[in-house]
Amino acid sequence: MQKILFRVPRQHLPLPHGPISVGPPGGGTGLACRTQSAATSREEIGNPIYPPARRKLREKGIPFGDHRAVQMTRQDYGAYDLLLAMDQANVRNMTAIAGGDPAGKIHRLLDFTDHPRDIADPWYTGDFEATYDDLLQGCQALLDWLEGRIPPAFDPRGMIPAPSWHTMP
Repeated sequence: MQKILFRVPRQHLPLPHGPISVGPPGGGTGLACRTQSAATSREEIGNPIYPPARRKLREKGIPFGDHRAVQMTRQDYGAYDLLLAMDQANVRNMTAIAGGDPAGKIHRLLDFTDHPRDIADPWYTGDFEATYDDLLQGCQALLDWLEGRIPPAFDPRGMIPAPSWHTMP
């Protein structure tokens, strides 16, 4: 099972948490992932999803529950196969919290796409649709990479364990 920690600020649109199984149409084996999100700063710890982000999730029909902000810890580096950031500042913060990135696990989510860049931050832009589009593109590219369908613009395959196919228990 791939374990993925996302650095998702509460103003960004939250990603699914917990076990996720993705597989080919028609059933069969699937890629099993466990995801979680965490902040790199303390100012939002315990706060719920930012209200405009909640509205965008509702508009898109995406369930989100009562997610609250938690902070990344140094132990998270060893507990996850990938640590994904929304922007380069998050990469720097995550690397500092982890005490380095010797295994090459920390990347921006959009590094897995053909157009690596920072995700649009709606805190500054107010454009939650652009953020949604960036997250959708990044998650699809990450899934494609995990399933071995396409290589990302850079090749982290040599830096992290190869993805494994699993069925969810």
